[in-house]
Amino acid sequence: MSFVEIGPEHDGQRLDNFLIRHLKGVPKSRIYRLLRKGEVRVNKGRVKADTRVKQGDIVRIAPIRVAERGAAPVPGKQLKRYLADNILFEDEGLLIINKPSGLAVHGGSGISLGAIEALRAERPEARFLELVHRLDRDTSGCLMLAKKRAVLLELQAAMQRNQVEKRYQALVKGQWPKGKSTINAPLKKNQLSSGERMVRVDAEGKPSVTHFKIAERYRDASLLQIKLETGRTHQIRVHCQFSGQPIAGDSKYGDEHFNESLRDAGLKRLFLHASNLRFRHPLSGDWVDVEAPLPKELATVLSNLS
Repeated sequence: MSFVEIGPEHDGQRLDNFLIRHLKGVPKSRIYRLLRKGEVRVNKGRVKADTRVKQGDIVRIAPIRVAERGAAPVPGKQLKRYLADNILFEDEGLLIINKPSGLAVHGGSGISLGAIEALRAERPEARFLELVHRLDRDTSGCLMLAKKRAVLLELQAAMQRNQVEKRYQALVKGQWPKGKSTINAPLKKNQLSSGERMVRVDAEGKPSVTHFKIAERYRDASLLQIKLETGRTHQIRVHCQFSGQPIAGDSKYGDEHFNESLRDAGLKRLFLHASNLRFRHPLSGDWVDVEAPLPKELATVLSNLS
């Protein structure tokens, strides 16, 4: 029998989510079975999966065998140095980094080490560190992580209320029309027979709105400033594809011939960068305005196109 006291970093968290994190290596089905059978108690009382634990609660957990886990993945020297040098904002409740292209935000699907695992490995003293939102693996730029549960919940609620301004830069195929400033097209996730996840415009999908502004024109491409009103999976990439002007370097939704033509200009990745975040800090109420500079490899592409 084990007893765990809830600390401030887990105050207000659902009990099932707390157990999933606390009992690493135990299948979720086993955890929910423990809850149904009353083998987990809070302050000696029976509880349900959606019970919210509070600071100071004592969680009693029946003996359970935890699967043997390999050693936690450790970030290499290059990634450690990058993460240390690319902190855009940090205080007692929040961390914002400039995520590089090619680094997943979290492990899974064959990826053992993502940004969150690397940062946790580098900060073993951190009692709480969670992703506020996500970026595609190939997208670079502003990524927020919460160091307190209250900050996580407030920022995620603010994002649902469209109170977090997220801006991106993208290079797309062809000349973007001046009058095309907004795409409002619902998006739906689909899974192919191969298991690959794709998103497409579908009348039965979730409402999705993206705003566009031309930043620079090139002979066969346009640099856009993009503002998200909603935050669906692959939203910018699919809306650009839907418009007939896919993002440069997009291997999933892009134009193969356009991508090939830009390799001579030095493009080796998706040209999509999360450049700006603006929101009110949940703890202080002050405005936070963060900018991630365009990566050198993308700036070089633009220079070669000029």
